[in-house]
Amino acid sequence: MIYADNAATTQVNKKVLREMLPFLTHNYGNPSNIHSKGRIARQAVEIARGKVAKAINAKDDEIYFTGSGTEADNWAIRGVAKRYESKGKHIITSSVEHHAVLNTCRDLDSMGYDITYLPVDKYGEVSLKDLESSIREDTILVSIMFANNEIGTIMPIKEIGEICRKKGVLFHTDAVQAIGMVNIDVDDLNIDLLSMSAHKFHGAKGVGALYIRNNVDIAPFITGGSQERGKRAATENVPGIVGMGKAIELATKNIEDKVQMIRSVRNVCCGMMSAIIDNVKINGSIFNRHPGILNISFKNVESEQVIIQLDLKGICASSGSACTSGDLAPSHVLSAIGVSNDYIGGTVRLSFNENNTIEEAEYIAKTLKEIVDSLRAMSTIE
Repeated sequence: MIYADNAATTQVNKKVLREMLPFLTHNYGNPSNIHSKGRIARQAVEIARGKVAKAINAKDDEIYFTGSGTEADNWAIRGVAKRYESKGKHIITSSVEHHAVLNTCRDLDSMGYDITYLPVDKYGEVSLKDLESSIREDTILVSIMFANNEIGTIMPIKEIGEICRKKGVLFHTDAVQAIGMVNIDVDDLNIDLLSMSAHKFHGAKGVGALYIRNNVDIAPFITGGSQERGKRAATENVPGIVGMGKAIELATKNIEDKVQMIRSVRNVCCGMMSAIIDNVKINGSIFNRHPGILNISFKNVESEQVIIQLDLKGICASSGSACTSGDLAPSHVLSAIGVSNDYIGGTVRLSFNENNTIEEAEYIAKTLKEIVDSLRAMSTIE
């Protein structure tokens, strides 16, 4: 089996699982308790918090654990909206965000907030000029993703942060796909809030984190107990948090070497497909791209049929975001970058990581040629 759907989720690293297991068996205390088991759990949570902070050059007390990247996105946007509504109700985002951001903004729109959705160019990048001209006196937040989950385009985050800092507007980025693939320094990039999710970098599902710069005050999203310094109620997922700490420690070690290897695998697959398959389109930025994400559209085929045939041949891939797999509507990301109707329905996303090989990339490319040629032949006969 070849797994090429790492943008959807990743395999839990064995070292991560090893760190988690004691907190699923004998170190099962509640970190809010002061007895010995509780203290052991609390210490483990704080050690993990430090590892997450170090990975993005943040302070330990700027990291808040959540149940997912989606929750972190919701909290960042809704928390700012609620806390700063007296200043204004204008929020800026892009047309290619993850639905965790888009649907949150649409909900706020229904509640009287004014949302600006910045367009993108054919590579999926926002215009810095458009962003700057869209900021108003009542703008309270800019939320632009770090790396696109469908096409892999990496946004000009540092420049966006500089504009927001100059204009006195808070800047949030969904970095779920970027952690472990890009060096991230929240101070250097002028980021005020950053979302992440452990299962995208070999941690467990069900745990994420939100970075909140110390001088930024946002409203709590989940109320109840006093966990996470009174900002996010609910008993901490200690095993998941411990695993996240280990996972991000591993994911951000020797990033350059890892990224070079992943990019080589992606480029071999991309180059072979472009050479041996007719009428294929590579979507996303040519240069500013996530090293492992390859989004390709085949003319006059249906992506669902391609995905099924790939699965039958032992290859796991997707047609786009795993979070919208049941949605029959065309991808909002591909629509935003102008992919034509005869290509948009035949889109496949391959997403590689350090576990994939050149040989796998070559096999995927050859297999896709067989599948696409077969489907096109069947379509011609019908």
